[in-house]
Amino acid sequence: MVDNVELATFDLRYETYRIRNKGDETRLLESIAERGIETPLEGVDTAQGRFLLNGFKRYRCAKKLMVDCVPYVSLGEDEVLGIVDLLRSSNDRTLVILEQSRFIDDLLSAHHMSLAEVAKRLARSKSWVSMRQGLLKEMTEAVQKRLLGGTFPIYSYMYTLRPFMRMNKVSKEEIDQFVQATGGKNLSVREIDRLARGYFQGPSTLREAIAQGKVGFALDQMRQVPEDQEGCTSFERTMLSDLEITQKYMHRVMVKSPDKRLTTRAFHAQANLLTAGLLSRIPAFLKIVREFHDRTGQA
Repeated sequence: MVDNVELATFDLRYETYRIRNKGDETRLLESIAERGIETPLEGVDTAQGRFLLNGFKRYRCAKKLMVDCVPYVSLGEDEVLGIVDLLRSSNDRTLVILEQSRFIDDLLSAHHMSLAEVAKRLARSKSWVSMRQGLLKEMTEAVQKRLLGGTFPIYSYMYTLRPFMRMNKVSKEEIDQFVQATGGKNLSVREIDRLARGYFQGPSTLREAIAQGKVGFALDQMRQVPEDQEGCTSFERTMLSDLEITQKYMHRVMVKSPDKRLTTRAFHAQANLLTAGLLSRIPAFLKIVREFHDRTGQA
């Protein structure tokens, strides 16, 4: 049943669980100014207060327009049941994966539910719940705030940055640094993708420029490099591939070498021989690569 309730009666403790979008909110403000609030806000009416769960953009628009009362539907008197109801119907309300993760984390930590119990209540698999629980654990708090605050696109995090963490062993602290450097600059998804490749796979000079917030300079530098290898000879394409492979495996060796699982005597004996061979070639390798870098930089 829809009731009209006072705006001042809402507890907004869950507001930070939902992603902000300035563009959507601006369009909604115009719509509400013209036609009023057509879809009721939703929450739970507990003994501790009326907790708003869905409709935060509508709430903020109503406040800006100095509307005192808004249409509201109560999802019950139990906080847990209200969150479960919101999550179960999230496909219809476009609750994105990060928002789902925040509410699931609340059920697991604040309300002390087990993973199996949450999965059963939501009619989902344990892996579905576990994946969303793990999503928050791989982020720093600063990255969460950027994503939920709408200053860095969740799409770019999920489909550009997360693969670097999984395949290239990039740490969450490095992801944090990149998000802090590029967030809030009105970059497109495509621009963020290019900057991420430059930051995590490019030269140190490009990484430093991006870290200092010089994203315009970094993008200009990267635009001078073709995205594909059209125009290169077959031999040149092979060389580019060799350079990419060399960079990839250098990084892998650097990451794996300190691992405490490397313990057997057989491994140490073979690794010692191989590293001796590598060390003997490093001076000549560095000299050739530096000369090659200088020569290609003059082209």
